Amino acid sequence: MASSIRRLRSEEYEAYCRVVAAAFGGTVTADDLERESIVSEPDRVFGAFDGKRLVGGNGALTLRLAVPGAATVPVAGITGVGILPSHRRRGLNRELMRRQLDDAHERGEVAAALFASEGGIYGRFGFGIATWDLMLEAEAHRTNFARGHRPVGAIELLPRIEAIPIMHAVYLQDAASRPGMILVDERTLGWHHWEKKDEETPKWFAVHRDGGTGRADGYAVYRVHTKWEGGMAKHEVSVHAAHALTPGAYADIWRYLFDIDLVETVRAVLRPSDEPLMHLTEEPNRLHSSLVHGLWLRIIDVPAALQARAYAAPVSLVIEVDDVFCPWNAGRHRLIVDATGAATVDPTDDSADLSCSAGDLGAVFLGGTPFRRLRRAGQVAEHTPGSLAAADAAFGWDPAPWSSILF
Repeated sequence: MASSIRRLRSEEYEAYCRVVAAAFGGTVTADDLERESIVSEPDRVFGAFDGKRLVGGNGALTLRLAVPGAATVPVAGITGVGILPSHRRRGLNRELMRRQLDDAHERGEVAAALFASEGGIYGRFGFGIATWDLMLEAEAHRTNFARGHRPVGAIELLPRIEAIPIMHAVYLQDAASRPGMILVDERTLGWHHWEKKDEETPKWFAVHRDGGTGRADGYAVYRVHTKWEGGMAKHEVSVHAAHALTPGAYADIWRYLFDIDLVETVRAVLRPSDEPLMHLTEEPNRLHSSLVHGLWLRIIDVPAALQARAYAAPVSLVIEVDDVFCPWNAGRHRLIVDATGAATVDPTDDSADLSCSAGDLGAVFLGGTPFRRLRRAGQVAEHTPGSLAAADAAFGWDPAPWSSILF
C-alpha cells in the first residue's frame, strides 16, 4: 500500500509518541506523555502513514538560538524523529524532513537544529555539526585545582520546584553570552529537568550563591548512583547540568561535585568544547575527556542567517553555496562585514571567493569550526587565495558554541 505524509491531528499525538518510542526500541508511559505535553507543538508534527496506519513521524519546536553577538534567531528544533523498523529504507525520513524544512521556511525560521542519534543521517539534508561536546569521566580524587581553591560563595540544595526559577534566571544570563544556546522559558527548563515519578535515583538541585551579595550565580543538577564493591563505596555522580556566571562560582560548583562523599567517579556529558576544567585541574588527563558531535544546524535562509550574527573582523567575500535539498539557498552571496561587525548579504553574479555546501555553512555559522579545517577535510574550496583565512578571522568567535539543552 502506498505511503503518505501529512500533518497530524491533535488526537493522533499520543500514537505518534508511541511510534517514535517503538522506533528506538522503547515504550511510552503516562509519565512520558505528561512530560512531553509541556513543550509539545502537535501542529508541528508530521506523520508517515502506510494506508491508515501511522508508521513514523517527526516534530519541531519553535525555538530561539543564540548566535555570535548576543542576538538570537528563530529556529525549528527538529525532534521526535522515528520510523518503525518494519518501514525503514523506504524514503519516509527524507519525505518527513522535506515537509519540516518547507514548513520552517514558510514560518520564516532561518535555520533548523537537532541532536542526531546517528551522525550519518542528517548530512544529506544539509545539516552540519555546529557544536562539539566534551564527555568527562573524572577520577574524583585526582581533580585538585592547579592554583588551589578558595570558595567565593556557598552551595544550597533546593527542591526542584524552588530551584527551577532560580536556575532559569542564571541560565538565561549564561545563554545570552554563548552562541548555540537555546533561549528557553521557565516551563521548558522544568521539562528539561523533569523527574519521573518512579525514578529510583533522585536528581539533586544545587544552587550557588555569591558570598558577598547572596545572589544566585550558578547551579548544578546531578544524580548520585550508589555502588559498593568489597564493602567499599565507589559511588558515581552523573552531572546533568552545570552553569556559572563567574569563574569563582564555576570553580565552587565543580569543587562541590568532585568532593561529594564516597564518590569515585564524576561523569558529565554535553559539556562545552572549551571546558575550563581542562585548565583548572592539575591533571586534565584524569578527566578522561572525549569529543562528540553536539548540535547539528541546517541553514534555511542564508542571507537572513548571515546578517543576523555579528563578526569578529571586517571582510568582503563571495560565498557560493551548494544546496540541493533547499535550492532557494543555492548560488553566490556577497557577504560584507563592516568595522562594527555588522553584515549585509546580497545575491551576486561575481566570481566566488570560496564555495561550500549548506552543511559546511551550518558547521561554521556559530563560530566553532573554521573554514580551513573543513578545507583540510576536503569539504570547502578556496578560489581566491587568502579568502579562507579572511573568512575564519570574521566567522571565528569566543566562547566556543555550546548547546546544553537536549530537545
